[in-house]
Amino acid sequence: MALLAELNGYPGPAHVLELSEELGLNERQMASVRTIFEGMKEDAIAKGKELIEAERRLDEGFKSGNLTAITLTELIAKTETARAELRFVHLSRHLKTIEILNDEQISGYAILRGYGSDLCEVVPEGHDGEMRRRHNACD
Repeated sequence: MALLAELNGYPGPAHVLELSEELGLNERQMASVRTIFEGMKEDAIAKGKELIEAERRLDEGFKSGNLTAITLTELIAKTETARAELRFVHLSRHLKTIEILNDEQISGYAILRGYGSDLCEVVPEGHDGEMRRRHNACD
C-alpha cells in the first residue's frame, strides 16, 4: 500500500520503530512515531474492514444473478473508494513520519531498508528479491 512512499524517501512508521536503535531515535521521536503507528493501525483496521465488506457486497452481487451494469458500477466505485481510503491511511502516515526524522535518519533509513544502494542487487531482509527486481525494472 505504501511502496511508492518508501521508494521516494518517505519512511514508514512501522519500519522506523523496528529500526529505532539503528536510526538513533530519541525518546520524543519514539513517542511521536509510536503515536503515528498506533493511529495508522487503528485506522487501517477500520478501513480494511470497510474494504472487505465492499468486496463481499461485490461478490454477493455476482452470486445473486441479478447484477446490472449500473449496480456493478456502483459496487466497484464503493470498493475502490474503500481501497483508496485504506491506501491513504498508509501513505499519509509516511508524510507524518518524515516530519519527525532528521536528514541523517532519513538517509540511514533508506540504506537500512536497501533503498540507498543498488536497487537491483541489494535485497533488504524480508523482501522478495524477484518482486523487488520487477518493481525496480531490473533486467
